[in-house]
Amino acid sequence: MNKPVVIIGAGPAGLTAASELVDRGVPVIILEKTGRVGGIARTDEYKGYRFDIGGHRFFTRVPWVMEFWKKIMGDDFLRRPRQSHIYYRREFYTYPIKPFEALRKFGFKESVIVMWSFGKAQLFKRPTEETFEDYIVNHFGERLFHHFFKSYTEKVWGIPTSEIRAEWAAQRIKGMSIWGMLKSALLPTSNKFTSLIEEFYYPRLGPGQMWEKLAAKLLVSGLVTLHYNAEPTILHHENGEVTSVTYKIGKILHTTECRAVISTMPLRELFHIFSPALPPDAITAADRLHYRDFLTVALIINKADMFPDNWIYIHDPNVRMGRIQNFKNWSPELVPDQTKTCLGLEYFLFDTEKMWRMPDHELVNMAAQELVRIGLAKRAEITDGCVVRMPKAYPTYDPDYEAAMPQIRATLAEFKNLFPVGRNGMHKYNNQDHAMVTAKYAVENLCDNAGHNIWEVNVERVYHEQTTK
Repeated sequence: MNKPVVIIGAGPAGLTAASELVDRGVPVIILEKTGRVGGIARTDEYKGYRFDIGGHRFFTRVPWVMEFWKKIMGDDFLRRPRQSHIYYRREFYTYPIKPFEALRKFGFKESVIVMWSFGKAQLFKRPTEETFEDYIVNHFGERLFHHFFKSYTEKVWGIPTSEIRAEWAAQRIKGMSIWGMLKSALLPTSNKFTSLIEEFYYPRLGPGQMWEKLAAKLLVSGLVTLHYNAEPTILHHENGEVTSVTYKIGKILHTTECRAVISTMPLRELFHIFSPALPPDAITAADRLHYRDFLTVALIINKADMFPDNWIYIHDPNVRMGRIQNFKNWSPELVPDQTKTCLGLEYFLFDTEKMWRMPDHELVNMAAQELVRIGLAKRAEITDGCVVRMPKAYPTYDPDYEAAMPQIRATLAEFKNLFPVGRNGMHKYNNQDHAMVTAKYAVENLCDNAGHNIWEVNVERVYHEQTTK
C-alpha cells in the first residue's frame, strides 16, 4: 500500500488523477513524455504570443469539475462570450447555423431545394444511424449535409463520412432538428429547445495555465514526483496485476515498483509494452486503432482587429486549413502587443503525409498564402509565425475502432490495477471535463472500491455543450 501509483501522462486526466490521489495521501510518480504539462490542453508560446493546441473552452455539466477549475484558477478564470462562424462559398454563416440567415444567403431556389431535401429525409428516414452520414442526413437532410457537414468533416478526419461512426456525430453535432432550430429562431424567449452554450470560462493565460498551476500545487505536496521526457517502455505484470514500470529518460532506463498504473497513453502504444507480452489477438486489435494528427500555424498579423469570432470553421475546399482561432478573442493577454493579432490556422492530417514533415518556414508561408486566398488578410500584414505539431490529437471513430474495442476492453479488464483514462487512454473523443471524470472514477475504484464503469463516461447520445433555455 505504500508503493506509488504510476501515472502515465501529465494532461488533464493524469494531473486530475494525481490530485485525487494526493488528497488521499497516496504517493504518485508521473511520467510525462514531453517537456510540458497539459497534453493537448497545454499552452505554447512564441515571442510572448501564447496559443492553444486547438481552442479549449472550459464548460461542463459536471458541478464537481467546475468547482475544481475555479478553485485552481481563482481570479485568473475569465468568463468569455462564444462566437463562431462557418466560412463557405465566400460567405460567413453563424455557427450554430441560423436557418433564416442560411436560407437568405442560399437564395430562393437553393432554399427550396434544402427544405425539400429535409422534408424527404423526414418522410424516408434511413432505418439505422450507424454512420456520421446516416445521422446528419436524418436530422438535416441530404442537401444541408453536403453544404455544411460532408466536406469539412472529411477534411478533419481524412476518411469518408460513410465510415465515421454515428457515436461521434451524436456527441459532437448539435442535436437539434431543423424544426427545432426554426422554432428557436421564431420564439427565442419562450422555447424550451436546447442550444449550444453562449459563454464559457477560459484561463487568463490560456488552458496551459490551469494545468501548470495544478502541477505546481501537486509538487509542493511532497507526494508527487514528476518526470519530464520520460517514456514508459515496459509494464511488468503477473497474476493480473501490474507490478512495476520501466521507463526511459534520455538513454537511461529506470524501474519502479507500483501499487497501480493510471494510463493516458494511446492504447495502440500501451498494448505493445507489456511484459510478458499480451496475446497476439489483443495486440492486433490495438493496432487497428487510428488517430488524426494536428498541426497549428500561428501567424502574427500587424492589425489590431481581424474579426470578432473566437474561431472560424473553414469549409472552403480550395485551402487545406480546417479552422482558424483568433487568440486575442479568447483572452487579450495571449497577445502581448494589442496593435497586433495572433491567428492559429489549424490543419488536420496524418503524420505520414508530406505536409507533416515540411520545414516550419514553408508551412508558415503556405498558411499565410491561404489566409490571403480566403480574403482575411493581406500578405504584407503577416509579419511572423511558428508551427506546433500534435501527434495523435484525435482518436478516430471508424469501422476498425468499432471492431477492435470489445477485444481491447476485455483485455484491459483482466488487470486489477491498470486504469486507462482520458482521450487517448480510452480512445474516446472526450473533452477535458470527461477526461477528468474518468480519472476521478479510476482513483475511486482503486482506493475506495467504488465500482464505477469508467467506459460509461460520456456515452449519452446528446451533445455535451447543450443547455436548456
